[in-house]
Amino acid sequence: MPGKATNDLPGGLSQPALRALTGAGITRLEDLTRFSETEIKQLHGIGPNALQKLKAALEEKGLSYAEKKSGK
Repeated sequence: MPGKATNDLPGGLSQPALRALTGAGITRLEDLTRFSETEIKQLHGIGPNALQKLKAALEEKGLSYAEKKSGK
């Protein structure tokens, strides 16, 4: 969408990590707040480096992952 910043995910993420996030519908940091860290960790392509960068970026904006979901 022209004129709209659609991606504020941290720089330096690997292409597999970016594909995993966009495949899960995550294109902005705010989208991450709908998922627990465990759910993000389970995405194929997300490794320790990506997790660390995402967590740091969330904290920088005063955001955090969702709480772990108890079994539905």
